Amino acid sequence: MSNIDYQSPMYLQLREIIRTKIEDGEYPPGTAIPTEHELAKSYGINRLTVRNGITALVNEGLLKRIQGKGVYVLGEKREQDLETLEGFSQMVKKKNAEPSSHILAKSLRLAGHKYGKIFNIDSADLIFYIKRVNHIDHEPYSLEEIYIPQYVIPELEDIDLTVFSIYEIYDFYNIEISYSHQTLDLTQLDQSDARFIDVDSSAPLLLFTNTSYNKSEAVIEYARSYTRPDKANYKVHFKNE
Repeated sequence: MSNIDYQSPMYLQLREIIRTKIEDGEYPPGTAIPTEHELAKSYGINRLTVRNGITALVNEGLLKRIQGKGVYVLGEKREQDLETLEGFSQMVKKKNAEPSSHILAKSLRLAGHKYGKIFNIDSADLIFYIKRVNHIDHEPYSLEEIYIPQYVIPELEDIDLTVFSIYEIYDFYNIEISYSHQTLDLTQLDQSDARFIDVDSSAPLLLFTNTSYNKSEAVIEYARSYTRPDKANYKVHFKNE
């Protein structure tokens, strides 16, 4: 269905039009659908009718309203073991705190020799580069750089990362992280980056470097997180084999 025929309630017809566009991939998970004004103009109906059609899909769990931003498509979420693999948002929520992120940069770039080798792709292939500041309860916690090959989530370019976490997006697109390798070092940031997490460039920071693999052992994400030690609290469990 792509047109309003006026033979059944118009908001229900619009609901099915939007549902079809979601199912057909025209509105991919994580992206915004057209605004109420745009939909009303496209189908020659009033905005209240559009709002009712959207509300029906919000109630079904297919769409999500974000105040001041718009309406976004949700994807299916898979059950995940948060004790073994989790993103920043999941980790913070488990501590009953409020996570938030501010995106400083999001772009496509050439993999180059270094990241081509990490991801086992050609140096001329494209990768997404994401740079963000993570906050816990509105306090700066870490500066994070994330690299993801374009082929893993081609739709990432159109997804608002202030609305959905990276792990939610992985769920939407059925991307499973089977295991990760993480290293920990001490480092410092230059002042231009240190200011984002409210520290001086001379302050020591915890540098977590994480390489994530899928079940085929392909690297799908490489990330560096520069974390304030005064805000971090980690536990390591050892056991005898």
